[in-house]
Amino acid sequence: MEIVAFRPEHAEAFRVLNEAWISKHFTLEAKDREVLEDPHGKIIAKGGRIFMAEQDGEAVGCVAMIAMPDGGYEVAKMTVREDLRGTGLGKLLMQACIGAGQAQGAPRLYLETNSSLTPAISLYSAMGFKHLAPVESPYARADVFMERPLP
Repeated sequence: MEIVAFRPEHAEAFRVLNEAWISKHFTLEAKDREVLEDPHGKIIAKGGRIFMAEQDGEAVGCVAMIAMPDGGYEVAKMTVREDLRGTGLGKLLMQACIGAGQAQGAPRLYLETNSSLTPAISLYSAMGFKHLAPVESPYARADVFMERPLP
């Protein structure tokens, strides 16, 4: 397994990986489509990052860091191919986000998720994320809000 920076040829895998998990648990929302159809324009060109997990050259996981107005990053669109869940790949993707955020001098990482995604919430908690009070979100499914201050 290797964590690499997003390249244009990853766009299709980024879309497919995310559509698979979102559609399995929820409804694909307008905000999802907007980001998944143009990850470079909606994330990278606006100061964000995307990391891809590769196994033998194939994209098997991903995570995005969307730049926020306060200099922090929203961790979003994180997923690992279903047959590789539980292998530690999610932790590696999150470590890439934490390292990149620290390198950029970001004050925090923030995320929105759903209370039904217990393994994801457990990972986030283990990686130092703390629960926040609910806020307004463009995602109907978001009912858990967390952040991790970066030293």
